Amino acid sequence: MNYKESFIKFMVDCGVLTFGEFTLKSGRKAPYFINCGNYKTGAQLAKLGEYYAECIKENDIPADTLFGPAYKGIPLAVSAVVALSNKYGIDVSYCFDRKEAKDHGEGGMFVGKTLRDGERVVIIDDVMTSGKALRESMPKLMTAADVNVTGMVITVDRMEKGTGELSAVQEVKRDFGVIVYPIVTMEDIIDAIKKEIVPGKEYLDKMLEYREKYGVK
Repeated sequence: MNYKESFIKFMVDCGVLTFGEFTLKSGRKAPYFINCGNYKTGAQLAKLGEYYAECIKENDIPADTLFGPAYKGIPLAVSAVVALSNKYGIDVSYCFDRKEAKDHGEGGMFVGKTLRDGERVVIIDDVMTSGKALRESMPKLMTAADVNVTGMVITVDRMEKGTGELSAVQEVKRDFGVIVYPIVTMEDIIDAIKKEIVPGKEYLDKMLEYREKYGVK
């Protein structure tokens, strides 16, 4: 298996990717569901960080600092910087934001690396549904310093239409010029089912129908 196929199996083994009948927040009836909250152990988080690191390395994304939006992005960014150091000998910094600025002690909106002008920042998050995390993060980052956001890494690109004809990933590229790099896409998951790398073949037809109805290229 390549690392994408390995990651899809990892998601299934962790109970993060499941197949069945689900009603999403959007009201759509989906034959699959992704719940990144099911990563719960140290071993799982260490392995997850390696997949993020591999995606960054494979796509040669320039990075000085990995930024994890509070709250879900915090452990993801931490695990990714550890994996980059341990697996590839690449030492980068990390930081994350507070929901509310701290007015005592060290103060400020961010924890971790103090951002500087020109710093190359990669945003780390789980699954992009609407792009809300990036839309909230960009003003905070640009207020802190004149940073260069070189990309965003997420676990899965659902490749679904949002309110219009574009997906959230495509809207982010259009609105902010930021490229989103998914570890895997919905097409990768469908291919993994076809190859029987993961179970779920009984849902394959519904996956393809859902992709046809709501998907983008």
